[in-house]
Amino acid sequence: ERAPPARFSYLHMKYLFFSWLAVFVGSWIVYVEYSSYTELCRGQDCKNSICDKYRKGVIDGTACISLCEKETLYLGKCFTAKPNSQVYSGNWGDLQGVIKCQMEEAPHYDLGGEVEPRKEAAPAAFNKPTKGTSVEKFREMIISHLKAKVGDQANLADLATQVLSFTDSNKDGHISLPEARSTWALLQLNEFLLALVLQDRDHTPKLLGFCGDLYMMEKVPYSPLYGISLPWIIELWIPAGLRRSMEQWFTPSWPHKAKISIGLLELVEDIFHGTYGSFLMCDVRTTTFGYNERHDFKVMDARYIVPEATFQERIRQQRCDVDEDCLYGTDCLTSCDLTKHRCTPEVTRPNLAKACDTLKNYILRGAPSDLSDELEKQLYACIALKGSAEQMEIEHSLILNNLKTLLWKKISHTKDS
Repeated sequence: ERAPPARFSYLHMKYLFFSWLAVFVGSWIVYVEYSSYTELCRGQDCKNSICDKYRKGVIDGTACISLCEKETLYLGKCFTAKPNSQVYSGNWGDLQGVIKCQMEEAPHYDLGGEVEPRKEAAPAAFNKPTKGTSVEKFREMIISHLKAKVGDQANLADLATQVLSFTDSNKDGHISLPEARSTWALLQLNEFLLALVLQDRDHTPKLLGFCGDLYMMEKVPYSPLYGISLPWIIELWIPAGLRRSMEQWFTPSWPHKAKISIGLLELVEDIFHGTYGSFLMCDVRTTTFGYNERHDFKVMDARYIVPEATFQERIRQQRCDVDEDCLYGTDCLTSCDLTKHRCTPEVTRPNLAKACDTLKNYILRGAPSDLSDELEKQLYACIALKGSAEQMEIEHSLILNNLKTLLWKKISHTKDS
């Protein structure tokens, strides 16, 4: 007669234990997520810092009045991945975009020792140019800076003229010191430089406005290129095969994917021996790219598309013991010269090979049967490219043109083109 109460007591304790465990684990997850959010998402601090400098007359720009006085430009959802580079959705009247702002890292936050030649996203001091600098002297500063970034290109003077036109944010025909300081801070950022270089192309989102080194870019409606983001606790239980299949559950039809893929290949073409030198793509993950309603390819995050001249200058100063010490971003790897313990300047894989690697699963899935074998053959030939593009320029151009032609022929007669 005593057994049932003992059993009840045991079940009761078991229930209480697992209830307590569930509450504990749930509370811990909420705490970790909240702590991560508060340390990463500091957009209000960034806005306050920018607006304080604007009110003191240190900086100026097309977005300053809307951001700091009228408050018609405001920050929405936080997408920040690193505390020193704040990323938010943004609304500016009827415009929707992405707001990016550079700031100092949050205290106590450990970035995990990522190896980079130099961190780009340090907050600007807004102390250049100095008071009394003439427009002509500022023009010389711009040309000198561009030369250091992209090399000694023949048409840097034309680019400098475009920068000066951009600097006159209120279009009154004069360049003020706050306007010049804002432009100088923006020129330090790879993403701004690339948007400037490719402004006549459709691959980069348009710059909608700026205030200091806070700027708002056109929104890319569909991103990433493919793939879905799941909570880590769910990721643990999904088999790799199913996960690869899930990556493309929400991708567009194959003809649309072909058009988007051609856009990525055109970007590779544009930044290889382009008008203002060559650039390296150092983060070719699908999260870096997206597309719009017309299925035009767009770069979502250009911070790791860097001028080759700048990359080579910085990476050769990097000390190393193994090749892995010579990695910038996720995709720009050089080799380690063990005799000097310094990184060599030439990347081991060209942009095209990395782009084809990203496109492989995306474009082969659902490809027409009369095209798939040849497409797969060309993609694997592309992925196999080694060394810098300069060392194999003819082969690089041939593979690039063959891939574009193959895809274009298949969709050129359809409305998808």
